[in-house]
Amino acid sequence: MRIGLVCPYAFDVPGGVQFHIRDLAEWLIAAGHDVSVLAPIDKDTDVPDYYVSAGGSFPVPYNGSTARLCFGPGAAKRTQRWLTGGNFDVIHIHEPLTPSLGMIALWQAEVPIVATFHSNQSRSRAMWTMRLPFQPMLDKITAPIAVSSEARRTIVEHLGANPAIIPNGVQLSAFAVEPKAEWAGTRITGDAKRPVISFLARLDEPRKGLPVLAGAIPRVLERYPGARFLIAGRGEAEKERAELAAVGDAVTFLGPLSEADKAALFASSDIYVASQTGGESFGIVLVEAMGGGSSVIASGITAFRDVLDQGRAGDLFDVNDSASLASTIMTVLERDPADKTERDRYVEQWRGQYDWDSVGRRIVATYEYCLRAGVPDDDGGWFPAAWKFGGDSR
Repeated sequence: MRIGLVCPYAFDVPGGVQFHIRDLAEWLIAAGHDVSVLAPIDKDTDVPDYYVSAGGSFPVPYNGSTARLCFGPGAAKRTQRWLTGGNFDVIHIHEPLTPSLGMIALWQAEVPIVATFHSNQSRSRAMWTMRLPFQPMLDKITAPIAVSSEARRTIVEHLGANPAIIPNGVQLSAFAVEPKAEWAGTRITGDAKRPVISFLARLDEPRKGLPVLAGAIPRVLERYPGARFLIAGRGEAEKERAELAAVGDAVTFLGPLSEADKAALFASSDIYVASQTGGESFGIVLVEAMGGGSSVIASGITAFRDVLDQGRAGDLFDVNDSASLASTIMTVLERDPADKTERDRYVEQWRGQYDWDSVGRRIVATYEYCLRAGVPDDDGGWFPAAWKFGGDSR
């Protein structure tokens, strides 16, 4: 198939959606498909050769963060040129309601359209306002996909849609790497007195939960004075750095990590902590940490509960509660070896559904049934391609 993927966000500040699209493109190419990705690409940004630039990007506050989007007459002309020259069998638009290339492509495309919704939003006035005037555009979507139950809820509540759930994918084999000696924790060294607990997220976004972890660290160190905390991600986090100065070498701020170092971090850690307080639609980093063999502790937001099978594939703590996080960390560190072995066996089976070989096949099946006038529903059956947005969204 000739497949056109549309990315709404620029790569100069990469995030989960960009990585998902890149990895999907590479999986599709390896499977023998002809793929082109349309994206905002700023000058001198290094991207794979199957990317096509729709122009530079602009910073726009969006969904609790700042996204770099692409719009305007120039972007519209380049999108039309890409659509015309690509001769695509199917277009796969990511975040079609974000005011960027996806919306432009949705308006212009005349071939079957698959749309993936990634974001999780509570009641959004903007989405409600957009629903009626954008109804003709929404009706062009042949097959809707949501990456999680939270992303699906957002679309159901705001647009009355019925998307299938196909999760984000992870190339699990990429995380089966050697640990770094300077980071290696108990499961590598065998030194139970020096466990390593890691954290990876944007440090300057409060909803990513670094303040929650910072509040838990002194409590953990009271019982495990040899514990080490590796904190990685973009942002300065001056307040948390000042608060944690008192614990000295127990905390190391690593800054942004390369993909290779991220994999090594998970392979080196005893525990990976995801202390986000909300706004997450999926939680791909939890699957990546599982792929590296780290035990996962996450806040009990719905998206993380789903990824961790309601606590069977990882441990959950009370949202925005440092004391609950500290207690959960110590519970995991003190887990009976037989229980840990059983948990590890379950995690290895559970995480397989997120591997790209599984996710990619489901997406290709969606393309194929889209072309044959059928699209998948969440239960594995099929509903007619005449699906439309609409209905009761209360």
